[in-house]
Amino acid sequence: MTVTDPVSNLQTLIRCASVTPAEGGALTALADMLLPLGFKVERMTASEPGTPDIENLYARLGTDGPHLMFAGHTDVVPVGDATSWSHPPFAAEIADGELFGRGAVDMKGGIACFVAAVARHIEKNGKPAGSISFLITGDEEGPAINGTVKLLQWAAERGETWDASLVGEPTNPDRLGDMIKIGRRGSISGFITVHGVQGHAAYPHLADNPVRSIIKLAEALLDPPFDAGTDSFQPSNLEVTSIDVGNIATNVIPAKATAAFNIRFNDTWTADTLKAEIIARLDAAATGETLRPGRTPAKYDITWSERPSHVFLTRNNALIASLSAAVENITGQRPTLSTTGGTSDARYIKDYCPVVEFGLVGQTMHMVDERVALSDLETLTEIYQTFIQRWFENADL
Repeated sequence: MTVTDPVSNLQTLIRCASVTPAEGGALTALADMLLPLGFKVERMTASEPGTPDIENLYARLGTDGPHLMFAGHTDVVPVGDATSWSHPPFAAEIADGELFGRGAVDMKGGIACFVAAVARHIEKNGKPAGSISFLITGDEEGPAINGTVKLLQWAAERGETWDASLVGEPTNPDRLGDMIKIGRRGSISGFITVHGVQGHAAYPHLADNPVRSIIKLAEALLDPPFDAGTDSFQPSNLEVTSIDVGNIATNVIPAKATAAFNIRFNDTWTADTLKAEIIARLDAAATGETLRPGRTPAKYDITWSERPSHVFLTRNNALIASLSAAVENITGQRPTLSTTGGTSDARYIKDYCPVVEFGLVGQTMHMVDERVALSDLETLTEIYQTFIQRWFENADL
């Protein structure tokens, strides 16, 4: 099979219904693309009690350095109502210059283009003066427990090291060339529970309404702002995502109230210093004068979600300059270097090597009729091919 055509590659991958956590044949299809190029392909299955087993793939071409890793995922989100799609979500049909299918943008398209780019590089220049690897998980859209984290550990324990990594997530907001991600904000989620005393709404002196306190505690997390941002990051931002008492009776004061929150934070903070700041704000609010007299301090508990995502910023000239120059060379546009958006598996890779992210335009990801322009697939392949050439020329800089 020829793998220099990104459209054909992507159609093959989309036709594998790899809705997380199912492998759906996508990793097998990718292996079939890589083996003829000379890659050594290995599969590993990761397990964790209480979570589904996940199949992952690691493939390497070459044995020497420098070593460039391409990282991504073949799992996709559910299609939703399949009858709402104008083309079947796993048929990979082409209409009006666009390829339709779940995963077209996020992120089988990026994988298809990088495979084509590597194949073209080999066809034109021979095997690279170093190594290229694919680190591909089936658990990015799921809990992210048995995916990239464990695949990196597995590979590192076998002696694998990397000099740089490119993650093929869809980073461009409007058109190819808009944006390279060179870092990500951290993320912490938590849950606050305020304990009161249940009672009749007509006799509030016999009860202690936790709703009064949960509102004040939530307000303390929302204001004042945590910071004003830094040179590389926008201001840290906390959002209260839920306030609930689980109470359907209008004449009953509830026994407890809960609030959930998430904060995306910049390099002003670490996870530990930010947790300390949040607790300090809650403690101050719990004893505040605005609570009902005689009912202070408010009794609250806080629990944190496991594994906070840590903020990071990549500072690697060979990697960033090579990719920026490749984007500009092919599109004529100088990309913005950004740290905006949510989290990605780059947050794990940064512990092993410098990492950046660049892929397709993300406007239709996770939507009904997810699709990509055929012209964008060709352009991204050309960008990746140029990047591979430039990175191996500049890797020692």
